[in-house]
Amino acid sequence: MTFSERTTSRRTVLTALAAAATAGAPLVGQLAGAAPAYATSENDQYVSNTDLYTSTERPVVEGTDYGRRFRRHEQFDGYLSKVGAYTAKTAILAIHGGQIERGTSELCLAIAGYDPSDANKTALLPTVHDYWMFEGMRSFNNSELHVTSVNCDDHVARALAASHLNTLSLHGCQYNKLGIPETMIWPSQSDPKLVVVGGLDKTFREALAYELNNAGFPALDALSDEWRGRYNLPDFDGATTNNICNRTMTGAGAQLEITEDMRRSLFGPLPTDFDNKSGRIATWNNPRFLGFRDACRRAIATAEAGQKIL
Repeated sequence: MTFSERTTSRRTVLTALAAAATAGAPLVGQLAGAAPAYATSENDQYVSNTDLYTSTERPVVEGTDYGRRFRRHEQFDGYLSKVGAYTAKTAILAIHGGQIERGTSELCLAIAGYDPSDANKTALLPTVHDYWMFEGMRSFNNSELHVTSVNCDDHVARALAASHLNTLSLHGCQYNKLGIPETMIWPSQSDPKLVVVGGLDKTFREALAYELNNAGFPALDALSDEWRGRYNLPDFDGATTNNICNRTMTGAGAQLEITEDMRRSLFGPLPTDFDNKSGRIATWNNPRFLGFRDACRRAIATAEAGQKIL
């Protein structure tokens, strides 16, 4: 889940000052640089990915507590006399993947064109996209690994976003956290399946909302005139420039906040089909999951259609 800019916490300030005072520290890891420092969410244990990777106060182990997966497709042009065509325009991100915001890793791989059950298999689709995922691997307490989007400073994630015209960042949320009053709820309280579309790229947002709704997945554009600033949506709208989804070549991208009820509906009918990774990778290949994947891919194609890499 992403959060809008809030009052900077004391811990964030101290961490920023410590980072700034560290001689030779990488710029990407310094919270007190040119960009303002942002508070973490009220439940975050770490102020950034760098903090999570290096913390001695709350140490975690890569490969046990969490994992990172990414893919950058090889492209090259070695000819001076020919015009090369660089085609990587869009990156897919799941910065709270695995058991943190369940279902987002599987969607990330699928939208990128790959098999969610095995990222090392040959691509399932002819058009593929680069991707990056940070994934919780614990049996419990995976929420402790959550780092809010404005504080995502993983070097590879930042580099991937910065080298693409678009990003699609996938998140999970709880419907009751959106704050939409009972009388205004759409869909109804009994079926709270909803996607909140955010990010600063208006064209991409509108394409995502259109394609998802048209495919039968209720979605709202949190930055549209109808929804901007209403209820708790500013906490989910991806409107902060420091949000990883907006750290692109253009300074704008898109994100999806997908309610748990919606994510559950994309997998098998049993609770364990969603709750456990084994259930998700066993049941993802169904018409509803594929419909969601394809709607997102159509929106990406729309966003890319008017773009040119100079």
